[in-house]
Amino acid sequence: MDANVITGHIIDAALKVHTALGPGLLESAYEACLVHELQKRGFRTDSQLCLPVYYDGVTIDLGYRVDLLVENQIIVELKALEKLHPVHKAQLLSYLKLSKKKLGLLLNFGEVHLKDGIERIIL
Repeated sequence: MDANVITGHIIDAALKVHTALGPGLLESAYEACLVHELQKRGFRTDSQLCLPVYYDGVTIDLGYRVDLLVENQIIVELKALEKLHPVHKAQLLSYLKLSKKKLGLLLNFGEVHLKDGIERIIL
């Protein structure tokens, strides 16, 4: 399936979750509900995947985890903050580079209106 179509479905599912729950909950609540919503829609969705660092020919497990990987293509990084900061975008960029994925979504469920907390990042 086309990555743009998948991201559209991810955003639609996130909007549905945010509309039902509103802001103010822990990130883990939004993650569990978004996984449920995406799986209901037939998308392969993995959560909390280990992301090792490859450096100097060595694999180093530092405990990094990707919040969601949808259809083995799109990394979704979730936040539940009052405001996103540049470091959050940098985190997703680093995850994309480490995983060799091309497309990621940064979703901030802490926003009053989720549409204000969506960033699409392409490598």
